Amino acid sequence: MSATLVSHSTDHLPAGERAVYWDGVIAEAYFPLRLTFRDADAFRGRLSMRRVGPVSLSRLSTDALSFERGPGQIGRQGEEDFLITIPRLAPVEFSQLGRDVSCAPGAFLVERGNEPYRFSYTKANSLGVLKVSRALLAERLRQPDRFCAQQFDAARGVGALFAAMARTALDEDMPAPATEMVGRQLVDLLALSLSERAETEGLSAVRAAHLRRADEVIRRELRNPALGPEMLARACGISKRYLHELFSEDGRSVARAIRDQRLRAARDLVALSGDLTLAEIAYRFCFSDQAQFSRQFKAAFGRTPSAVRADRVPARADTRKA
Repeated sequence: MSATLVSHSTDHLPAGERAVYWDGVIAEAYFPLRLTFRDADAFRGRLSMRRVGPVSLSRLSTDALSFERGPGQIGRQGEEDFLITIPRLAPVEFSQLGRDVSCAPGAFLVERGNEPYRFSYTKANSLGVLKVSRALLAERLRQPDRFCAQQFDAARGVGALFAAMARTALDEDMPAPATEMVGRQLVDLLALSLSERAETEGLSAVRAAHLRRADEVIRRELRNPALGPEMLARACGISKRYLHELFSEDGRSVARAIRDQRLRAARDLVALSGDLTLAEIAYRFCFSDQAQFSRQFKAAFGRTPSAVRADRVPARADTRKA
């Protein structure tokens, strides 16, 4: 993508060509995704994008739309990128790593590019999107993965400065030296916005900080069969007794919290991936066998994994391969 503003639109396309065309536009701007259209023939979409130094910025305006990213698409990706999405008109629903987020205008959310996810909005929407490499963000922010699948304030403070600067940088033509500087300043503001909230919350609620840290470790180690109270306490730098007290006060047991996160992450893969069998998903998240996985899955979600898998093929979905 060049520093020149590049635009795409479905306005002048025949109805039967819009879905395939838009699939290609999205893959070029972000990465390969599965798109599901409410009405593929009547679909309307516009996207403007610009390279700003080390990052890319885009404005995506479309009718209601659903995006899915599965393991097969991730396997073809090289360096990991993050997407920072700022909804302008309507809320977006996002699910990744067992966490479900509803992000309304006035906030922004962080998405990992190398983990399966679902993203959708049920009304016409306009989104500002910044695409940044994980390596670049990690230079300014320790373990940026811990901020993914969360929403942050874009209406006040540093978050508002970041959102306003992203909008301006997309709309304004700038010479090459300026775009490089502005791009890096955007990443600086993003990192400051993310770390600012984490530090404020940590100072005001030590207990909440320990719980948040424990949840982060659980999400990171979901596929590790050694994950349990002892490992979790050690990773958080607290005693096992205190760990159990924290979760008990929060209305959970440690074992239940680990199991629930594994089930939610497995549910995402069941719904998204046709590349993995149910048995492979069960073993990936450390269930002893598929039968145990199916029983616990149904107890948690009211449906078996096979029933969820049967519904995964949408009425109209187009997939672009890299």
